[in-house]
Amino acid sequence: MEGTRSSLFIAVLFCLVVLQRAVGLEFTRSDFPSDFVFGSATSAYQVEGAAAEDGRSPSIWDTFAHAGKMPDNSTGDVASDGYHKYKEDVKLMADTGLEAYRFSISWSRLIPDGRGEVNPKGLEYYNSLIDELVKHGIQIHVMIYQLDLPQVLEDEYQGWLSPKIIEDFTAYADVCFREFGDRVKYWTTLAEPNILGIGSYDSGIWPPQHCSNPFGLINCTIGNSTVEPYIVVHNLLLAHASVYNLYHTKYHELQAGMVGINVYSFGIYPFSDSNADKEAAQRFCDFYIGWIIDPLTYGDYPSIMKKIVGPRLPVFTKYQSEMLRGAFDFIGLNHYSSRYIMDDSNNTNSGPRDVYADTFAQISTSRNITPGGKNIPDPSAVVPDPDGLEHMLEYLKATYDNPPIYVQENGLGMKTNNSLEDKKRIEFIRGFIGSTLTAMRNGANVRGYFVWSFIDLFEFLAGYDTTFGLYSVHFESEEKTREPRLSAHWYSNFLKNNGTISTTDLSDESYHAEQ
Repeated sequence: MEGTRSSLFIAVLFCLVVLQRAVGLEFTRSDFPSDFVFGSATSAYQVEGAAAEDGRSPSIWDTFAHAGKMPDNSTGDVASDGYHKYKEDVKLMADTGLEAYRFSISWSRLIPDGRGEVNPKGLEYYNSLIDELVKHGIQIHVMIYQLDLPQVLEDEYQGWLSPKIIEDFTAYADVCFREFGDRVKYWTTLAEPNILGIGSYDSGIWPPQHCSNPFGLINCTIGNSTVEPYIVVHNLLLAHASVYNLYHTKYHELQAGMVGINVYSFGIYPFSDSNADKEAAQRFCDFYIGWIIDPLTYGDYPSIMKKIVGPRLPVFTKYQSEMLRGAFDFIGLNHYSSRYIMDDSNNTNSGPRDVYADTFAQISTSRNITPGGKNIPDPSAVVPDPDGLEHMLEYLKATYDNPPIYVQENGLGMKTNNSLEDKKRIEFIRGFIGSTLTAMRNGANVRGYFVWSFIDLFEFLAGYDTTFGLYSVHFESEEKTREPRLSAHWYSNFLKNNGTISTTDLSDESYHAEQ
């Protein structure tokens, strides 16, 4: 009976693939180069749990969450319990057919004091995770830092606001390269430095919650939204360049890896065809994308930023400019949504300005713009717009001499209800993979695509109220049981069977029959 059922499923699957080819299937796995990688991603604080185990010290996210700052009052103390369940998770990756996995390392787990002595238990955990991935033939991509600064460094010198962080971050990265670089070939130094600068030091919605009136979206007790975002990003860029140069001076000859940086990107559209709105869209792009990539390509910030921000924008020395120029092997993009930009250059407000005000633009997720409105990126509230990713990839190709690109995060958040039938997520992912392929066919140098996230986890903007996982996690259970959603089955079929089966063509029962 079981053999008959399997044979029937295979026959149905074959017919559906043939049918889709007949009606003009847009792409399959084989349309991408064999060395293009498809993967999925998580990050340390969001997935590991074990927050107070085996020598790990608190990060700024522990402090933030324990102060009740999350919308659902949640913490990452246990999260998805990835620390204890990594072998189970890697097996799920292999069973899914995942080609690559991107995870981050917890600085406060590896070096609890932020500098100095390495924690043996932290070292053991990451070595074990990496070895497990190697054993299953899964390409390893490591994010060295994903927003979780050791609290001890925040307490000592205000973290990223101080240039002291450059030396400590470089020493931390040195440990990562030394201990893991024999097996890890793809390193990303920093996650979303542009959004870190804004979310943590302008709007204040992320730790360490710096902002100032009238710009903060919360009641901050410390900070200056007009200057601190620019100072922080300046230090982030110099820290990245320091780590890049360390790797290529000390490790590259032996390890032959790549070091890149990650940027949060949008599809960016002018609100109308007017020249004013087009110029505003370009300003917005310069402030959000050029802010990070211009210094790494040309050695300095975009000219429009220097003109508008003036003395509030830090200046690179000649030495720093030379160190920055060309200091990346690839750019990683976290991309979820698009923004419509309307010119606001006639705004007569002569008071202090933050990053938003400096763009002289109004920003919206649709063409219905509320005057003066701000839009903090919120992947849980996006309207699917695959074309926006294609446009961004082609913009990077044209503006920055076609750098290698990895789409390191892309996915759809859905309100938590433990449903396994996430057909909207499948259509979202399918659309963005298609837009990636279109950009590649137009010459963009894209090397990989990663779904966010592999399993449900603690979301930095929503706690556990919104989930992105291909695999559901039953957070209420002690075992934190994983269960595949339809999107996991779809992604697996795409990767293993060279298919892109539509949810309207294949019943839920047939998906589950595959298992």
